Amino acid sequence: RELKYGPPYSRDGVSVLISSPQPAPPPPPPLPSHFSRSNCLSALRSTGLLTSDPRLSDCMRQLRQSMQDSAGTVMMDPKLFRKCVGANILLLTQAFRRKFIIPDFEAFASNINQLYYSTQRQVGGHVADYIPQLAKFSPDLWGVSLCTVDGQRHSAGDTKVPFCLQSCVKPLEYAIAVHEIGTEHVHRYVGKEPSGLKFNQLSLDEEDKPHNPMVNAGAIVISSLLKPNSNKAERFDYVMEYLKKMAGTEYVGFSNATFQSEKETGDRNFAIGYYLKEKKCFPKNADMIAALDFYFQLCSIEVTCESGSVMAATLANGGICPITGEQVLSAEAVRNTLSLMHSCGMYDFSGQFAFHVGLPAKSGVSGAVLLVVPNVMGIMCWSPPLDRVGNSVRGIHFCQELVSLFNFHNYDNLRHFARKLDPRRQSLDDRVGTPLPLPDTFNNSHVSEKCSIIKAIFGMDNGDWCFLNLFFKCPDH
Repeated sequence: RELKYGPPYSRDGVSVLISSPQPAPPPPPPLPSHFSRSNCLSALRSTGLLTSDPRLSDCMRQLRQSMQDSAGTVMMDPKLFRKCVGANILLLTQAFRRKFIIPDFEAFASNINQLYYSTQRQVGGHVADYIPQLAKFSPDLWGVSLCTVDGQRHSAGDTKVPFCLQSCVKPLEYAIAVHEIGTEHVHRYVGKEPSGLKFNQLSLDEEDKPHNPMVNAGAIVISSLLKPNSNKAERFDYVMEYLKKMAGTEYVGFSNATFQSEKETGDRNFAIGYYLKEKKCFPKNADMIAALDFYFQLCSIEVTCESGSVMAATLANGGICPITGEQVLSAEAVRNTLSLMHSCGMYDFSGQFAFHVGLPAKSGVSGAVLLVVPNVMGIMCWSPPLDRVGNSVRGIHFCQELVSLFNFHNYDNLRHFARKLDPRRQSLDDRVGTPLPLPDTFNNSHVSEKCSIIKAIFGMDNGDWCFLNLFFKCPDH
């Protein structure tokens, strides 16, 4: 019997309904004839990626070359667009499909800006003056930079001003030492316990070892373990090379003025050095004066908030630099370092910080606070005024406000603690692959083009790749 589409009919006493055939899906949208360069770059920045990201170097080089070849025109045709993004299509696809650790990065950055400006109103504290070179910094300087484990970047304030790491170098040199010579060897000479004393105290544990690598005595001993058979220049270059890799080749410098100032006013550290020598804390044949000199050099290494945040993100990312993908430190070295930062990193405030903030961090008397959110991001805060125990007043306040807003505390419940925001959580739209919403800064004339840029980058139309396949279909592929 011939069956016809339409209302229910009876066959063998059973009511049957045959539905009409479904219409074919609409064809992919037509490819625009040209793309705006500025809109492409704005779309990129909205994901948190910077044009200076080393992973995008080929893309940016092609873009700059095309601008030179086309006499500075601001538009790209499909062939040029394909040439620019082709080498980075996987990274860009991940970015625009919200697969980075912070899916809605623009909203997250907006919250960070609010925390930055609210913290800027904090007053009090005093700039360190026992090292004369540090006393020259203005108390009004205040910067915050962050870098996620996917290389998303955001900065607010004075983030390009160089400052010395000071004690923030201690976890970094410890991580290098563990990476190079192993945990067991390092801890023959240095303990793992909080001291409960000031960072520059002449004190050892019951085994006549410095309490931990985060106090001056421990850091001086660690300095003697790094490349002990090399000369001073080679040892310094060796550590600098590591730090530059951790920073993704971003700014890492050296302040000779601070180094000289440290040596001239370092009586306490010399006293610690002689005390360590008396107690036979150094390895055999180690030169105590050379170890002190090296320690002063390391404290005088300069970074900015931006480069420091990449260093922190390398620790957050298990020793892999997020913006280069290079494995700089072993997972064991990073785990040990973060453990000691959590328990010993904030001077006499370490217990309070672990209780209220619950994240690994290290502070320095330059006003720096290096903060790590494991597996999520690294943050560098910098503001010279210090509190009574030597921590940055604004830096501490920012860290406390950060974990009050976001559930970054190590012991926050990620499923049931609804009072805090979780920037890692994707919305339903994100989980099904909805493209990024367009920033409000684009007027309506740019919207259709911006949508085309995003679709052209990752070819996502109802979850398939037909648009991308169509777009990249050319004789060269």
